Amino acid sequence: MITRRKFISGTTAAVVLSPLALDLFAAPQGKKIKNFGFISGIIGKELETDWKGTLKKAASFGFTEIETGNFMGNSPEEFLSYLDEVKIKLVAGGFEFKVTDEDLKKSLDLLVKLKAKIAIVYWPWYTGAPFSLTECRKSAERLNFLGKACRDKGMEFAWHNHDKEFVAMEEGLPFDFLMQNTDPGLVKCELDIYWAAKGGADPVGLMKKYPGRYNILHIKDMAPGTAMDFECPGSGIIDFPAVFRESDRQGIKHFMIERDNVPDGLACMKSAGEYLRNLRY
Repeated sequence: MITRRKFISGTTAAVVLSPLALDLFAAPQGKKIKNFGFISGIIGKELETDWKGTLKKAASFGFTEIETGNFMGNSPEEFLSYLDEVKIKLVAGGFEFKVTDEDLKKSLDLLVKLKAKIAIVYWPWYTGAPFSLTECRKSAERLNFLGKACRDKGMEFAWHNHDKEFVAMEEGLPFDFLMQNTDPGLVKCELDIYWAAKGGADPVGLMKKYPGRYNILHIKDMAPGTAMDFECPGSGIIDFPAVFRESDRQGIKHFMIERDNVPDGLACMKSAGEYLRNLRY
C-alpha cells in the first residue's frame, strides 16, 4: 500500500505538492455546515427527565442551536444561562395560530424573554385539510397579522408546512397561495423538507421558486419504500447536500433536525449529528 507519507516523500514521486495541494489531498472536498440545531420535541421525554444532562449530550453531538417555545428549569433566565454554558443558542420557538390577542401577547412576550429570533406557527390553518380557497384567504390574512405582531416585538415570523399544503384545491396549491398572498417582509416559511417531499413537491425546487422566503429549515428525512415513513436525518433518501447547496446560495442559516414518532431521540440526534458534522456539499 502507498501511504500518504510515501506518496509525498518517496523517491519515485514525480512532483512536489504545495501546502494547498496537501490540504486538498488530506481533507474532504466541499463546504461544511457551520451550525445545526434541533427542535426540542425530538428529545421531549429525555428533557423532562434530565434537561441539563440531555442538553449537554446534544452539545456533545455537535448541536449549537435549539428550537423551542418554552423554557426548562425555574425561569427563562436560568434556561438561557445553561444553554450559554453548553454553547447552544435558542434561535426559534413556536406559538398557536388561533390564539386570542391576550394569549398572543403572552406567547410573544415569552419568546422575547427567551431571546428567540424567529417565531413560528406549526399549523397555519383554522381547519383541518383539505383546504379551500376561502380557507387559504383567511389563513393568509391571519399570517400577515401575526407577521406584523412579531415584527413589532423584534422577531421574524414563519409558518411551517406539512404535506397537506400540496393537495390541489379549486385553483392551484395551498402552499403557493400562502406564499403568494402573504407579505414577504412579514411572513417567511419554515420549510419542512420531509413533509414537502411527502406531498409530492421537490424541496429544492420550492426553495428556488420562492427565494428569500425561508429563514429556517426542518431537516427531516424519509425512509425508503412506499410508506414514506420518518427517518433520522442522514439515514434516509432525502438529498440533503442539494438542500444545503441551495440554502447556501440563499443565505439560509438555521437548520433544525426533527423526526416524528422517534423511538430513541438521543440515538437519532447522535447519528444525525455525526452525519451533519461530516457532510460536505
